[in-house]
Amino acid sequence: MTNWVYPLGSAADGVWDISLGTSDSTIAIDGWEHTGLKVATIPAGAAVELPAVGEERIVVPLSGAFTVTVDGVDHALEGRASVFHGPSDILYSGTGKSVSISSADGGRVAIATAPAHTAYPTRLVTAAETPVELRGAGNCSRQVHNFGTPAALEADRFIVCEVITPAGNWSSYPPHKHDEEKDGETHLEEIYYFETQVAVGSGAPADADAIGYQRVYASDERPIDVSAEVRTGDVVLVPYGWHGPAMAAPGYDMYYLNVMAGPGPVREWLISDDPHHGWVRQSWEGQDIDARLPFGA
Repeated sequence: MTNWVYPLGSAADGVWDISLGTSDSTIAIDGWEHTGLKVATIPAGAAVELPAVGEERIVVPLSGAFTVTVDGVDHALEGRASVFHGPSDILYSGTGKSVSISSADGGRVAIATAPAHTAYPTRLVTAAETPVELRGAGNCSRQVHNFGTPAALEADRFIVCEVITPAGNWSSYPPHKHDEEKDGETHLEEIYYFETQVAVGSGAPADADAIGYQRVYASDERPIDVSAEVRTGDVVLVPYGWHGPAMAAPGYDMYYLNVMAGPGPVREWLISDDPHHGWVRQSWEGQDIDARLPFGA
């Protein structure tokens, strides 16, 4: 069976901490066609390079500030201390453009990719411009940064966002799917890239192991069964099937970057809930959003 879970280090390639699904990725993933992810740790004064190919890209600072050069034009990304410090500036490159990413002081950066053909202009989305959504309620409260969704960004194929889930909460819940083109649903592959941290003020010991969990299971005859313990730098791929919850264990906050794209004619996130669990959405009515949100406020 194809491997859908890539712990830290298992998807490394040269200068890249992670290289999955992109035009130059060396890891073969049977049946994976529409999305890609690269992550790099860039030393101070260094840079990573991406050639001009037929894929669109979003550069997402994970920690630190960066200069992104697209076809010879520089764009400054202010960045952030960590993914738990609220939104960051991001840069959409468009397709068929060379990209160089450098950092004066060093940092970590993610690049979401998707094969693309239609050209859209390079665009900087600042942290202040990023739509921040507080989704769910109670212990299903989470914070979503919608910088790469259709309402926020013109792009060809992909939908990109990031989610912060406070310690002890569940996100990507109720379990849902988007693996068919039909009324009310679009067919989208999905990448989850995770980071975790000890919750501020938790009193955890120095050797605490910040963990979370991700669940993916079959929605039809195609087999898939993932119950993954995840930490910073881990990736879970969702080719199809019900997925969720993504669980932040008590004591540990969880972040994930989502990259979605598919073969359908419409760039839209339309989902079907697992009918056994969809009722949970109605239970949020009258509940308050978790008071720990938003992060970075």
